[in-house]
Amino acid sequence: QVQLVESGGGSVQAGGSLRLACAVSGFPYSNYVMGWFRQVPGKEREGVARILTVGGSGKPIYRDSVKGRFTISQDSAKKTLYLQMNSLKPEDTAMYYCATSLRLDATLVRPHFFDVWGQGTQVTVSS
Repeated sequence: QVQLVESGGGSVQAGGSLRLACAVSGFPYSNYVMGWFRQVPGKEREGVARILTVGGSGKPIYRDSVKGRFTISQDSAKKTLYLQMNSLKPEDTAMYYCATSLRLDATLVRPHFFDVWGQGTQVTVSS
């Protein structure tokens, strides 16, 4: 059974940092697109960062508002995806989800191309 489990969310003050983790199980951690998304109640889910797993090529992609502050990375041996979030802002407050897709055209603006989603982890940034 394919499963993604996020962890690492919490409450921090503006300027603080958090590292989210997404543990992957049930499928080989190679040649997949992995992404981090976030959603605020009443708003559409938005893509945050995207990366190809082992076997893929290309650089990570970020939404403009998090460039220079967030870093997506992975540990293929542990089959875990990470999102290091620095210089957090109140507008980063959201439920964060990791997701995966076999489609290489699954991008940040195409969340519907992602097949499997985790349950989410809440990030709250106070001013």
